[in-house]
Amino acid sequence: MARKNSGLRFQPSGGSKAPQVPVGKKLKLQIERQANDGRGIGFNEGRTWFVSGALTGEQVEARVLSARGKIVEARTERVLTASEQRRAEACVHARVCGGCSLQHMPHVDQVALKQSMLAEQLTRLADIQPMQWAAPLAGPELGYRRRARIAVRWDNAARHLAVGFRAAASQDIIDIDQCPVLVQPLQPILQALPDVLRGLEKPQAIGHVELFSGDSTAVLVRHTATLSEADLEHLHGFCLQQKAQLWLQGKDEPQPYVADQQLNYRLEQYNLALAYRPGDFVQVNQPVNDLMIAQALDWLAPQAHERLLDLFCGLGNFALPLAQRVRELVAVEGVDAMVQRAAQNAKTNGLNNAHFYQADLSNPLDKADWAKGGFDAVLLDPPRDGALQVVQQIGSLGAQRVLYVSCNPATLARDSAELRAQGYRLERAGILDMFPQTAHVEAMALFVRQ
Repeated sequence: MARKNSGLRFQPSGGSKAPQVPVGKKLKLQIERQANDGRGIGFNEGRTWFVSGALTGEQVEARVLSARGKIVEARTERVLTASEQRRAEACVHARVCGGCSLQHMPHVDQVALKQSMLAEQLTRLADIQPMQWAAPLAGPELGYRRRARIAVRWDNAARHLAVGFRAAASQDIIDIDQCPVLVQPLQPILQALPDVLRGLEKPQAIGHVELFSGDSTAVLVRHTATLSEADLEHLHGFCLQQKAQLWLQGKDEPQPYVADQQLNYRLEQYNLALAYRPGDFVQVNQPVNDLMIAQALDWLAPQAHERLLDLFCGLGNFALPLAQRVRELVAVEGVDAMVQRAAQNAKTNGLNNAHFYQADLSNPLDKADWAKGGFDAVLLDPPRDGALQVVQQIGSLGAQRVLYVSCNPATLARDSAELRAQGYRLERAGILDMFPQTAHVEAMALFVRQ
């Protein structure tokens, strides 16, 4: 029997749902305060707007990038009433390029913002503050970046090769031939690169390009199809003109176009040269890297009779300077290729007391042969997801001092709480301004066992 329609209509228990803010919508907005990541915060009709490129006290016209629930993410289209704090961006692409987000903010204010972000994360997530705040480590705000990845995309319909950086909050590529945050040796290469790539017989075969500057300059071309001899000679000729090495990468590991070419960067204060290959992790900011290593040695205060452990050691950026000061240095890394290069770097620099091992650092440390005998101090420099599995076991290694170098204040705060539970006190902490003009925060923290 058919069910009789009562004519009644029912609403969900939560009531009617407010319509979502459409992407692309523009709105005049008053910016009330600054978010930890440097975006301006404004409010409208019960929603919180996070607006890139906006400063406290400004009135801006904001364009919606995305919206979910009561949160709207937007970017500044026009500044209607500017803050006295605002400055002109150094780069003409700053408002559309996704690389820099804080060029409109004075550098001193950028550093202060990062310091407050670190303090807020430590307090909110771990209810912990250091006994002493260190002065921020900062270098030049422009001309600091010694490696960069250049995005490349072929538009078949338009027969155009886009060469540049990805737009903010988008997969679009902004055509760019200048970038003031790059070190000077890379500037002319970037300026000439778009025309060089567009002059290839098969530009659609280019996946992306990476630029490197150290003792030598290098251009890595990632290709998705075999390059013709003419295109290879075209690229090689360009690199010769720029006094740069040409490296190529298809499906396998990067290889130099001219056999036996090598890339190095120097740690001048310690008379060390570290060899690396494209794809290896190298700190992008050489001046701040030098300051960071010096501060790590000062805080950790390694002694000649001590045995130290360096976790997530990479190429040996910390391990080699540490090895110069201690009886024995044990360094551990998860990527075997990096372990091999770090060991070779130690050998090349005449350091016979540094020993390198490959290990999955999510596994128990006490079962590893290299962990036997304990350590006087530990340095760790983990990736963004932190080192929770490691710090849960550090107490068993007997270390009295732990130096934690972090690229994510949230995971540093989480891991700090675990170290405190093992009897370590946060003695010192401070930020490292490794990426000026961005909201990215790096930090260093020293823990001492009570």
